[in-house]
Amino acid sequence: MTPSDTARPIWQWSAPATAAAIRDGNISAAEVVEAHSARMEAANPALNAVVIDLREEARAAAVQADADRAAGKPLGVLHGVPVTVKINIDFKGQANTNGIAAFRDVIAPDDSPVVANLRKAGAIAIGLTNTPEFSFRAFTDNPLHGPTKNPWSPLHNPGGSSGGGGAAVAAGIGAIAHGNDIGGSLRFPAWSNGLATIKPTLGRVPAYNPSAPAERPLMAQLMSVQGPMAREVASVRLGLQAMAARDWRDPFWCPVPLEGVPLEGPAPERPIRVLYAQPDDDMDCDPAVMAQVDAAAAMLADAGYAVEKGPAPRLKETWQMWTDILMAEVQTMQREIIDRVATSALTDTLDAYLAFSNRLDLKGYMTAIAQRSRHVREWMAQLEETPLILTPASVQPVNLLNEDLQGPQRVYEIFTAARFISALNLLGLPCAIAPVGTLNGLPNACQIVASRFREDLALDAAQAIEDRVGVLCRELWAREG
Repeated sequence: MTPSDTARPIWQWSAPATAAAIRDGNISAAEVVEAHSARMEAANPALNAVVIDLREEARAAAVQADADRAAGKPLGVLHGVPVTVKINIDFKGQANTNGIAAFRDVIAPDDSPVVANLRKAGAIAIGLTNTPEFSFRAFTDNPLHGPTKNPWSPLHNPGGSSGGGGAAVAAGIGAIAHGNDIGGSLRFPAWSNGLATIKPTLGRVPAYNPSAPAERPLMAQLMSVQGPMAREVASVRLGLQAMAARDWRDPFWCPVPLEGVPLEGPAPERPIRVLYAQPDDDMDCDPAVMAQVDAAAAMLADAGYAVEKGPAPRLKETWQMWTDILMAEVQTMQREIIDRVATSALTDTLDAYLAFSNRLDLKGYMTAIAQRSRHVREWMAQLEETPLILTPASVQPVNLLNEDLQGPQRVYEIFTAARFISALNLLGLPCAIAPVGTLNGLPNACQIVASRFREDLALDAAQAIEDRVGVLCRELWAREG
């Protein structure tokens, strides 16, 4: 740890600094858990980010963690580090409600792979975090637990669907927050709360819910991933390392190294080329937002990257195919139960999604799945030329709370502004979010896309931006005095 680490309260330490301090005996896991517990008690009532309190279990786990260290047992990379877990994955003995009151009694019989891997790495879960109903909105609110607030502004959206985790870790509750992403559910909260994250490559982090009564539709399996959010890029790296361990229950998991070229292939030439992808003409760009993304491109150039402007490969078409396929599966396989147990907030939002999706019949659905390979190939071809693609997170500022309840046109505008986020779920490519500063007191961010299993390249670029911007959440904490 550096002197600057120890000068700050324990709950502000990064995950690597916390793990190192515990491992070196500079602090106990029990002390760390108590610090995060006190922070949760102070910050969470105003945020409603953590909705299941696990602090008593965490205290017991911390005592055991300290005993294991004293006994000289092997320590995981997150030994003693407090984390939070989203309520839509299985945490043994807890209800996987996914924001639905009717699912109160869906008790997880075992841990999901992410939870199991976090435990194996030594992490200590201090709470489960909020999500919208069925995790289907970019805003975090549900009738079971209520709305989550953004720690930067109670009037603004904390993002979704991993908004509870995003708000928690930004406020200092846990050093890493788990989330998942099928259309931006890691990246919306990271952008909205001033965090770093990585949407990993499909197959990087194993996923499975033992409580699930049935398997998910095909493209939902191919577009949804699990990952970490944190205040610092270094913490995201460590969280990804812990989450990515093998679990045989996920048939898509791949044994690929976290650093370097997967299998055989050319290493990127230096300087690494970056395509700064320009928004489509129909995207209503806020000049102040784009000026900060321009500044991020300049930061990468300053760090030694070769940055060039240009269009992304068929961005609008890629995004439209994501919308069409996802909504076809939801309507066919999930809409009946959604209509039965969800509120109008969700059903109206789904109707808004349907309003800008093409209603695919069976042939249209199968054709879209076939054509998906063309889109992946075109983006991969671009990434052969420019190993990284820089984009805005959204071309508009952070939304106000529940703006998606203002009707189909507003939903379309929100997702059009964030087209660069959702389009990438169709492709299964890794994407990092890096904060680029604040606008009117709210965070702004860029996205960095890399080729399959090159999370390390995306995070390297995110680190270069963080080195120049700083850890944005420290600006948030400074407001508290």
